[in-house]
Amino acid sequence: MAIVFNPSRGATLGVEWELQLVDVATRHLRQDAREVLAALPSLSAAGQDAKLRHEIMESTVEAVTDICETVAEAQRDLAATVDALRAVAAPRGMAVACTGTHPISDWRDAELSPLQRYSDLVERVRWPARRIQTFGVHVHVGVTDPAKAIPIVNALAGYLPHFLALTASSPFWSGDDTGLASTRAVVFGQLPTAGPPHLLDDWAAFEDYMDTLLRAGTIRSIKEVWWDVRPHPEFGTVEIRMFDGIPTLREVGMATALCQSLVTLFEQQLDRGYTLPRPAAWVVRDNKWRATRYGLDAIVITDDSGHTAPLRDEVYELVAELEPVAARLGCADELKVAGEVLEHGAPYERQRAIRAGGGTLEDVVDAAILELAEDRFVTRGEAGRAGN
Repeated sequence: MAIVFNPSRGATLGVEWELQLVDVATRHLRQDAREVLAALPSLSAAGQDAKLRHEIMESTVEAVTDICETVAEAQRDLAATVDALRAVAAPRGMAVACTGTHPISDWRDAELSPLQRYSDLVERVRWPARRIQTFGVHVHVGVTDPAKAIPIVNALAGYLPHFLALTASSPFWSGDDTGLASTRAVVFGQLPTAGPPHLLDDWAAFEDYMDTLLRAGTIRSIKEVWWDVRPHPEFGTVEIRMFDGIPTLREVGMATALCQSLVTLFEQQLDRGYTLPRPAAWVVRDNKWRATRYGLDAIVITDDSGHTAPLRDEVYELVAELEPVAARLGCADELKVAGEVLEHGAPYERQRAIRAGGGTLEDVVDAAILELAEDRFVTRGEAGRAGN
């Protein structure tokens, strides 16, 4: 099976931000995506090029950028779209927020979006698909040659815990603290073709594997392979799907800068004849779980021999390593936001700080609304006052 990969002209960007529609009175999710999208036909009625789209549940509206050259351009693109979304949501008693799961809404109250492919998915997969009332951010980075795509996917698999821990934002599920930093990673990961990428040798091996899955009836299209990092042949990108729902545009910029810098570094290393790192599959799986459970406090495995290190230290060292690349790409300031996350807390830590300070889960929802609206972190000092 030949799969055509459309090479990109460089490390171009596309970002998808899955946003919650929240009732301002009850703080529960509103299942009104159809109404909101209908009110914005210029953004939602352009088919594949639409900047606002349905997701699997009616509680979600996905904001999608055009092809962008820089992180700052992607942020401006998203900001304009979200401003338009908020303008039509507010008169309808809705606010916009983004966390990996909604702290208090019950997945059983979710309504399926009207798109046939989602109905087909739920019909095939049933309960695991029916409960995906989750929210994430996906970042596409352009790759210039199909021969580079699989080595870059393999190398990026080593950074799943970094991606997840910096953005983990789903400690609560249907009103309960699950004890996880990212409940979303578990809920979405139950889909049969989700999870860490299969570590393959080259593009031909990817084509053979996709052909096998299609022949076996495991998938109907290669778009149904929802790996945490995957090649996207049509767009000519690698797509990083590991991020939880990200509450602020600043943190979306951080995640995008991290992706663009890493992919650029790996492209440069391949151009110089280097072989990229390819972690063992068991290390990738184990490290993803550690970040899912412990977030930035995880102790992660650093090599195939089982040596370990604190993830906070690994994130700090990664950011320092990428600073020269980010400076050349013009996203050094956006990358530096990772340092602020390490200092002030990842989203799951900020949410739990509100609860620890005597706040309610409704306060946690209010904080998420505030963080997105004002593009800043709700700090520990504001815990318990987020809803005031």
